[in-house]
Amino acid sequence: MPRIPGVNHRDAVRALGKAGFWVARQGKHIVMTDGSRTLTIPRGNPIHAITMGNIVRDAGLTEEQFRRLL
Repeated sequence: MPRIPGVNHRDAVRALGKAGFWVARQGKHIVMTDGSRTLTIPRGNPIHAITMGNIVRDAGLTEEQFRRLL
């Protein structure tokens, strides 16, 4: 499981947007989709490293690909 510490939720949303995801809805969490996958991003800053790693894995990206998108 990749560990990506210290990522702001706005930076995560921006990076996932570059990967083809868009915001489906917002509230206490931001829900993003690419049409087939759905990701839930908490609004806490920074996002916990293990949580961010799980989001990246669920998006189908590697840790390195996500770091390049940041």
